[in-house]
Amino acid sequence: MEFFCHHRDRPGSRPLRDKLIEDHLSYMDRYATEMIARGPSFADDGVTITGSTHILDLPDAAAARAFAFDEPNYQAGVYRDVLLRRYRNLLGRTMWDFPGIRTDRNRYLVIGLGSPGQPADLDVPPSAKDDLIAYGPLLADDGVTWLGTAAMIQAPDPETACALLTADRYAAVEVHTWWPGGRPLP
Repeated sequence: MEFFCHHRDRPGSRPLRDKLIEDHLSYMDRYATEMIARGPSFADDGVTITGSTHILDLPDAAAARAFAFDEPNYQAGVYRDVLLRRYRNLLGRTMWDFPGIRTDRNRYLVIGLGSPGQPADLDVPPSAKDDLIAYGPLLADDGVTWLGTAAMIQAPDPETACALLTADRYAAVEVHTWWPGGRPLP
């Protein structure tokens, strides 16, 4: 089962986050084979971290809850809340398999919260397929009911990233600057 997890930082929690970086990375190392995508989100300034996003393939909902709530930053109070939803990886690959990294593009996390009564937005947009790092629906616990969509995309600007989703199907769309995460390479 695939899950989308977005921990949102508390304002002013950066010093604590920095202090816990090795604990966080060591915790994530335990999930290396389950990771589909991961990385921090940033405020518009591109410096202030606003959250931490992970897409994983885990055995069940209990394992996903344990992943989200046992995480060292969560336990220490870095995060103010957690969005945890079932997910379906429509691209069928991990971020490490993404073939098209471009230096002339920024990267964004796009989270669309579905509007009640709107049809599910499940199709991968063909015009953005080459720039999608991750894409899939956010689902209810039943794994079927559509609640929204989450994507990681490289795009020239936030407006282009936001246009990825069919606007009238969403009650709200968040666009965050995002960067692929993990341990720095030696």
